[in-house]
Amino acid sequence: MKFRGDPHRIKGSIAPVVTPFTTSGALDPDSLRTLVRWQLAAGSHGISLGGSTGEPSAQTVAERAEAIRIAAAEVADTVPFIPGTGSTKLEETLELTSAAREAGADAALIITPYYARPTQQALYTWYATVAREFPDLPLVIYNVPARTCVDIAPETVARLFADFDNIVGIKETTKDFEHFSRVLRAAGPDLLVWSGIELLCLPLLSLGGVGFVSAVANLAPAAVAEMYTAWEEGDLDRARALHYGLHPLVDLLFVESNPAPAKWVLHQRGLLSSAHVRPPLGELTDEGTRRVEKLLAEGEDLLTPVPRGAVRD
Repeated sequence: MKFRGDPHRIKGSIAPVVTPFTTSGALDPDSLRTLVRWQLAAGSHGISLGGSTGEPSAQTVAERAEAIRIAAAEVADTVPFIPGTGSTKLEETLELTSAAREAGADAALIITPYYARPTQQALYTWYATVAREFPDLPLVIYNVPARTCVDIAPETVARLFADFDNIVGIKETTKDFEHFSRVLRAAGPDLLVWSGIELLCLPLLSLGGVGFVSAVANLAPAAVAEMYTAWEEGDLDRARALHYGLHPLVDLLFVESNPAPAKWVLHQRGLLSSAHVRPPLGELTDEGTRRVEKLLAEGEDLLTPVPRGAVRD
């Protein structure tokens, strides 16, 4: 948790790893360890777990807490670790955030409550409650209206940022790029903003964003990390080349519901023991598999190699 005291060091490509399951549907700790080690070796600037790509709503609180502990132990303070700890229930959110703090997380990523569609005042109260409970833990708001059916307003973000020192930033997963700009203008440049939309990762940096939590890092962690590094070093041509080169792999992720396509690829490459996704998601259909294979061939040049020692038996 060496980054906890300085959240401004949490920047670059924060890889949101999938949650591996066995063929029977149980949590697969060995595959999770393999994934985290592979991500670190590939140069990802941080690790996240339990966001949308991690199927959190299909897991028990105990399973999510166990996965957080496993990942935290593998990360071992080498890079920032920012697990998702949000739920539609406040009690579960507090329990998971406590587990993350105890495991050594550097910050907690907390999704806006889904399904209930709370008002902006209710969202403020929700995050304020969590912030007061964990004053020593940096908190990152996670806005993903396509999944939650609620959009936290720029003014609400700015209010929370002003009122609580430990609310340090927001992961914006909205295709409304204007929203990114309004959030930064309302809260000011000290707010840490990460993009969760793959094709807006590079553009966000021009507005003052600090990085991205991009699902395509599950397939091409080295390329996604390099895109950030190229931008930081002023090599804009290289950054743009990577941005456009990643398009086929981005499209692959959403051939069918995320993370089923990513898990299929990771299983094929030997990084997962199975491609299992839990209900209500389903594994790739035959048609989906054909489309994924086509896009994989188009984007294979940017796939991060899998060392022989990393492959699961």
